[in-house]
Amino acid sequence: MLNQQKKYESLGYVLDFRLNTQAKTLKNKYGTILETIGADYFMLLELLAVPGSSFVIMEKINISKENRSKVLSVLGRLKYDELSPVAKNTLPQAVELIVSDNQKNFVNFFNLSVPITPRLNALELIPGIGKTLMLEIIKEKEKRPFTSFKDIQERVGLKDPAKRLTERIMDEIKGNQQIYLFVKQI
Repeated sequence: MLNQQKKYESLGYVLDFRLNTQAKTLKNKYGTILETIGADYFMLLELLAVPGSSFVIMEKINISKENRSKVLSVLGRLKYDELSPVAKNTLPQAVELIVSDNQKNFVNFFNLSVPITPRLNALELIPGIGKTLMLEIIKEKEKRPFTSFKDIQERVGLKDPAKRLTERIMDEIKGNQQIYLFVKQI
């Protein structure tokens, strides 16, 4: 059995917050409860805020153990269905922001993608990429690595790669996939 190191989020985006309420994940916790998405592994987290802290939707906050100032504790993981309606509505915007802010990492996904099975490449799991486009992407990245979403779009014709990645990540967050490329599973 492989010894996998636990992964923790360091930054998150506030999807929703509720003042003076009970947590969903730990029933004995009360206060300002935040629903957030992690910027590293797209984990949906419920947090307990430091009393007196104020928040805005889509605010980027530090949630690592060492440097958090507005978060008292991470209460637990949430599933998509447990999110509030406000959090569900905010989520696609947050995911697209994370993808855009980490363009280099996601462009590297295109540069480093490999077959998952003998008949399926990871690229084919991105909406809008079939066998023909996948082969074109592989051919182009072998000539020279992609440098940006714009470069991918111009060289292979994939319209709005960030939006396509966001669609895939949203499907993974909702639990609609058998293979997870970006989201850390519960």
